[in-house]
Amino acid sequence: MSSRPKSRSPSLFAAAGLEREAPRPLADRLRPDKLADVVGQDHLLGPDGILTRMLETRTLGSLIFWGPPGTGKTTVARLLAQATDCHFDQISAIYSGVADLKKVFDAARQRRESGQGTLLFVDEVHRFNRAQQDSFLPVVEDGTIVLIGATTQNPSFELIAPLLSRARVLVFKPLDAVALEKLLARAEASEGKQLPLDAEARAALIRMADGDGRAALTLAEEIWRAARRGETFDAAALQEVVQRRAPIYDKTQDGHYNLISALHKSVRGSDPDAALYYLCRMLDAGEDPLYLARRVVRMAAEDVGLADPQALVVANAAKDAYDFLGSPEGELAIAEAVIYVATAPKSNAAYVAFGKAMHTAKEAGSLLPPKHILNAPTGLMQIEGYGAGYLYDHDMPDAFSGQDYFPEKLGRQKFYDPPERGFEREIRKRLEYWAKLRRERVGERDK
Repeated sequence: MSSRPKSRSPSLFAAAGLEREAPRPLADRLRPDKLADVVGQDHLLGPDGILTRMLETRTLGSLIFWGPPGTGKTTVARLLAQATDCHFDQISAIYSGVADLKKVFDAARQRRESGQGTLLFVDEVHRFNRAQQDSFLPVVEDGTIVLIGATTQNPSFELIAPLLSRARVLVFKPLDAVALEKLLARAEASEGKQLPLDAEARAALIRMADGDGRAALTLAEEIWRAARRGETFDAAALQEVVQRRAPIYDKTQDGHYNLISALHKSVRGSDPDAALYYLCRMLDAGEDPLYLARRVVRMAAEDVGLADPQALVVANAAKDAYDFLGSPEGELAIAEAVIYVATAPKSNAAYVAFGKAMHTAKEAGSLLPPKHILNAPTGLMQIEGYGAGYLYDHDMPDAFSGQDYFPEKLGRQKFYDPPERGFEREIRKRLEYWAKLRRERVGERDK
C-alpha cells in the first residue's frame, strides 16, 4: 500500500482558501490601468496628444499603432476600449486565420445590434496576407469594429493601401531613459525594495533595455532573483547576471533599414565617429559584413564621387580584403573604408549628372548621333556622310577639337556640374578651359 498522501482536487483547495494563481510576470502586474500611467508616449497621450484629443469626443476611428516592442501598444488599446465603453477583443495575426476573423466579425455585429461597439486589437497585423487584410475593409468601413492594429514594421510597406486609407497611423516611440527610469521606480515601489544596482549598473540596465519597457521590467525581475542578501551589482556583475540582452535587430525589417540609413547619412555628413558607431551596431547584431562593404562602395560612388576618386578604390579594396580575410579580421578593412569615405570631400555631382543623363536618354528615345562621329566601314555609309568632317582630337591643339557630339535634334546638354571641392576643383578648371576653347573653335568654324 502506498504511503504517499492522496492528492487533493482543485475544488478542495479552493474550499480551503488555498488555491493560488500562477505567479504573473512583473511586466504584466505593472500594466497601467489608466492612460495617464502610460509612460514615454506623451506625443499621443499628453495634454495635447492625438489620442487625448480623440478621447475628448469619446469616439475613435480605426488606428494602426506602429512602434518597437515594449512601448505600450497593447496596453493603450485596452485602455482605449475602456475609455470608449467598447467591448475589447484581441487576436494575433500569427495564430489567426480567415475563419477566426469571421467569428470575431459576427460577434461584433451582434454586439452592435444591442448597442455596444467592439474595439478589435490585432497584434502583429502585418503578418496577415493581402486576402486577410482585405477582409477587414467592409467591417471597418461600416463601423462594425474599430480596428487597432499593432505592428513593429513600416505600415507603408506591410499593409495594403485600402486598409491604410481607412486607418490613421500613430507612431509609438522607444522609451527614453526618463520613461524607463519611471518604470523601474514603479517596480521598486510595487516590490517594496530597491534594485541591487549601483548607479553605473542602473544606467547600464536602462541601456540594455533598448527602449523596451517590458524588457526593462523583465531584466529587473532577473536581477532580484539573482541577488543574494545584501549584494549590490556593479555594471560588470550585471552583465554576468543577465548575460546581456541581444540587440533588437531584424536583418530583413525596420531595424536593418533604420541602421543602414543612419550609417549612410553619417558618412554623407562627414561624421566618422557616428558612422563607426552604426557600423559596429550592425556588426554586433549579426549583419552580413559583405552587405555593409557593398553599401560603403555605394556611398563612395554616390556621396564622394569624383571629389576623391580614391574613395571608390578604397571601398572596393575593403570589400576584397573582407573576402580574403573573413570575420573578424576583415571587418577592420570595412571600418577603415567607412572612415576614409566619411572624411573624404563630398560631391554628388556625378550621381546627379547620371540621373539627369538617364532621364534625357529615356526622353530622347532613338535619336541618332551626329554622322560625323559615326564610323563608315562601307562605301554606302561613306556616301551617306558617315564620318565626314570628323576631327581627330589628338591631332588638334591641346588634344581638343571642340566638336559637338550630341544628336543634332537634341542640342548640347549639361549634366555634370562639379563643385569647387576636392579633386573636382581640378575637373571644373578643365571643363571651363575646354568650354572656352569650344566657343573659340566653333566661332572660327562659323566664319
